[in-house]
Amino acid sequence: MPTESGSCSTARQAKQKRKSHSLSIRRTNSSEQERTGLPREMLEGQDSKLPSSVRSTLLELFGQIEREFENLYIENLELRREIETLNERLAAEGQVIDGAELSKGQLKTKASHSTSQLSQKLKTTYKASTSKIVSSFKATTSRAVCQLVKEYIGHRDGIWDVSVAKTQPVVLGTASADHTALLWSIETGKCLIKYTGHVGSVNSIKFHPSEQLALTASGDQTAHIWRYAVQLPTPQPVADTSICGEDEVECSDKDEPDVDGDVSSDCPTIRVPLTSLKSHQGVVIAADWLVGGKQVVTASWDRTANLYDVETAELVHSLTGHDQELTHCCTHPTQRLVVTSSRDTTFRLWDFRDPSIHSVNVFQGHTE
Repeated sequence: MPTESGSCSTARQAKQKRKSHSLSIRRTNSSEQERTGLPREMLEGQDSKLPSSVRSTLLELFGQIEREFENLYIENLELRREIETLNERLAAEGQVIDGAELSKGQLKTKASHSTSQLSQKLKTTYKASTSKIVSSFKATTSRAVCQLVKEYIGHRDGIWDVSVAKTQPVVLGTASADHTALLWSIETGKCLIKYTGHVGSVNSIKFHPSEQLALTASGDQTAHIWRYAVQLPTPQPVADTSICGEDEVECSDKDEPDVDGDVSSDCPTIRVPLTSLKSHQGVVIAADWLVGGKQVVTASWDRTANLYDVETAELVHSLTGHDQELTHCCTHPTQRLVVTSSRDTTFRLWDFRDPSIHSVNVFQGHTE
């Protein structure tokens, strides 16, 4: 019976090895393609009930996690190389120290100590890096130190702005999409004044620095200045429900306010403004008082901010330069400085401290 020679057998084994290696490479490449193609299948899958925006956000988050672990893996490799370099250096230094050779036990002890330090560094780095990722997915278990103190119920639509009066009596002001602005007693939660002069959403409310005047900006393309006069109610003492005993349920029902009705319907109503500021051609999104309260600034979706004289209601300056709708404006409490922000990704600082020179600084850096 013919037999194979040794060289033929060796050649066949080498051929099988190359074939097996090529198969393993193809399998690896195939799984890699499947892995990289998985996000696209997830994103374009027809069976998913998630909106495309949610899926895109999830894919982006998982991509960030993958990149973070990739960085950790690279750091791991670098630390391992450092360990090997240290061991080689220790081995080289251990040959002659002070003209005498270190024993193998001493060299091994020194190398092991340094290696354990680097290993500890690796573990610490890994834990610190991964904890940043994991913590974003964990629900916080620490109890917050704040608690609900008072609820102010009376608006019938979303609330866009909240402000606090700067003079006595100190009241709370809210601006709402229900076309109203309400003033509240902070202590009792009772509505004190209801302003209904706007015919559009009330987008902001600000109080005069020294008088009982409120400034509101609205989607009806105007800003209103209106005067209010309030008398704060006396806070009622809180009943001790611990003495109710068997009537505890009845007592607690008696103390609960009726929130189904219109709480603001009992408020005194102001329907006409003291001053109406009209010159914008779009929604007035925000307004604020300049220091002293003799001028106000408004920001609008018509891409301009306007400076008005309060007493005459005349337009003093129209601040132009933003390329898109303005989103906010605010003023410095002690200087004649105004800041406006816009959807054009910039905010601008307008300087009115020198009456003869009105300078503006443009701040860039945001991408949206």
